Amino acid sequence: MPDERLPTGQMFVLGLQHVVAMFGATVLAPLLMGFDPNVSILFSGIATIIFFFVVGGRVPSYLGSSFAFIGPVLVATGASVGAPNPNIPLALGGIIAAGALYFLIGLVVQLAGHRWVERIMPPVVTGAIVAAIGLVLAPIAISSASGTTPDNQAGTAFARWIALATVVAVGLIAVYAPGMWRRLPVLVGGAIGYLVYFICANMLGLGQPIDFSKVAQAAWFGLPTFQSPVFNTQAMSLIAPVAIILVAENLGHIKAIGAMTGRNLDPHIGRAFMGDGIATMLSGSAGGTGMTTYAENMGVMAVTRIYSTLIFVIAAGIALILGLSPKFGAFIGTIPGPVLGGLSIVVFGLIAATAGRIWVENRVDFSNPRNLITVAVALVLGAGNFKLTVGGFTLDGIGTATFGAIILYHILNLGHAAAAERTHAAE
Repeated sequence: MPDERLPTGQMFVLGLQHVVAMFGATVLAPLLMGFDPNVSILFSGIATIIFFFVVGGRVPSYLGSSFAFIGPVLVATGASVGAPNPNIPLALGGIIAAGALYFLIGLVVQLAGHRWVERIMPPVVTGAIVAAIGLVLAPIAISSASGTTPDNQAGTAFARWIALATVVAVGLIAVYAPGMWRRLPVLVGGAIGYLVYFICANMLGLGQPIDFSKVAQAAWFGLPTFQSPVFNTQAMSLIAPVAIILVAENLGHIKAIGAMTGRNLDPHIGRAFMGDGIATMLSGSAGGTGMTTYAENMGVMAVTRIYSTLIFVIAAGIALILGLSPKFGAFIGTIPGPVLGGLSIVVFGLIAATAGRIWVENRVDFSNPRNLITVAVALVLGAGNFKLTVGGFTLDGIGTATFGAIILYHILNLGHAAAAERTHAAE
């Protein structure tokens, strides 16, 4: 249980397992946005420790890089997926704004309860927002898989075959791998894609070979490259709405952990939002990505049935050590663009597909036109990356889909709510 612990040796091994579980996604997100993965790994450890203290050690969770930031960050900075991002400071200002909004929502939830969040964002709306995120990111994934990023010299045909090989590897690991390996499809599938690329490019000369010179030159230990934020209103307006997605995501995670542990964690929802918001602001202030609780680590808990929160403190300590290794960061930097593209196809697709799971698990009725129209509009706004300028602020597809789904649902619900009130009064 969360307040219990195992012998020290077992705790360390379990902590290491949680690091492995979060590793693939936490490294992939900064790579896709052009951030330094060492900084993000370092701050995933710091974020997890902050979360532990804010919730009083009562909610077992690991915090890592959030994929919800990828679309808005790439749009706000004008960067290409997987390429060095020259405008990271602009993104950092937006990430801090999202963290601040997230913290304020958590503060209100702590003071007023969490039911209002569920009323504003019922499952049909949450699912629509999640699906829109995946659809907004789809063209970015295909661009990377086609070898069209500026720093990728591989031919388009070769790049696409490597990307597809990576996709197949991830799928095979997820379905057929034994035991714990099945929980690490992104990490292991990415490693297989990397190996295939190395054989084809470095050994057979079919593409641009991987350059390991920077790995050899890098030190084993040292500080990563920190950056300072720049606060630009347009970038902040694009990225800040991600806080709404994080609220929905974290709320679902806490409900799931409560079900697994058999404990009511609802009283800690506000503190969980606040802890996540503080962690995101701190990460953004030094060059890291936005943070969120991780489903990958929830999967590990579901498999092991061990929920001790101290394990996550140990995992955070291991992440801190990895984040302070420039050699580790240099090696991560050698991952070819087509391999990242293949991983992006799977990960972004899974984000969109998660919406279906949300709707099925919550029995969303699509014969109801209110639900159907809300989802339909949000999906097209997201897929088409519909942009809207309001009072000098520009929202991209994720922003318009998010606010569009929330506002449209409640407009269409006005008549239903009024009818329900009249029925209640008559009774």
